[in-house]
Amino acid sequence: MKQRGVLPGFSITLGFTVLYLSLIVLIPLSATFLKAGTLGWSGFWSVITEPRVLASYKLTFGASLAGALINAVFGLLVAWVLVRYDFYGKKLIDALVDLPFALPTAVAGISLATLYSNKGWIGSLTQPLGLKIAYTPLGVVLALTFIGLPFVVRTVQPILEDFEAELEEAAASLGASRWQTFRLVIFPALLPALLTGFALAFARAVGEYGSVIFIAGNIPMVSEITPLLIITKLEQYDYAGATALAVSMLVVSFTLLLGINALQRWSQLRRT
Repeated sequence: MKQRGVLPGFSITLGFTVLYLSLIVLIPLSATFLKAGTLGWSGFWSVITEPRVLASYKLTFGASLAGALINAVFGLLVAWVLVRYDFYGKKLIDALVDLPFALPTAVAGISLATLYSNKGWIGSLTQPLGLKIAYTPLGVVLALTFIGLPFVVRTVQPILEDFEAELEEAAASLGASRWQTFRLVIFPALLPALLTGFALAFARAVGEYGSVIFIAGNIPMVSEITPLLIITKLEQYDYAGATALAVSMLVVSFTLLLGINALQRWSQLRRT
């Protein structure tokens, strides 16, 4: 006698899945494209290619990419320390990694602006050196790095925990140095997870708003991000213009993430 499962059959679960995704993802995205389409192609192109908008694209995607790259390097280092070493306060540091998840983005932005402004604890030290952080594009990169760190650490950490120590021992017994063992044995196993964490950090940074506006200064053509322009157009009741900017960001973000996922897939196939 065939045992019945706890969950309903495939047809019912698939129907619920499609319905849920339609209500949460597909219908809102479709409405965004339809609203932007009311501008017509010439109007749409005019909105998304304004000089102020192009400058915001450059800052938004450039700072997001820079923040994700920084997190890929230092997130890997943090995950390595948390997995490979035992030290006093390890649990506290492990918990602090998740702080950007729990901390409201506005609170994070105000805290960063307070610390890195010209009169802040850190900004007052960097200002005499000619390094201004708050209210500059550098401040935007700092904020996006802050909110993206947990994605890389929490993606790489489980892979490091499950990594077999026998592989490192075998490499050492064959005369490999520590650098060769890391580069040829450990890093290839971590690369798919590292790329996943990088993609998640990048995607999170592209749409970030709350933690950026307080430290960016929001100077047009200098430190103004695209999400802020979208909010500005909404406040002006320019819904078509706001959705046009949203669609352009969505297309670029999806293209970049598709490329990252293809690279991740290629890395996994090369290992098999």
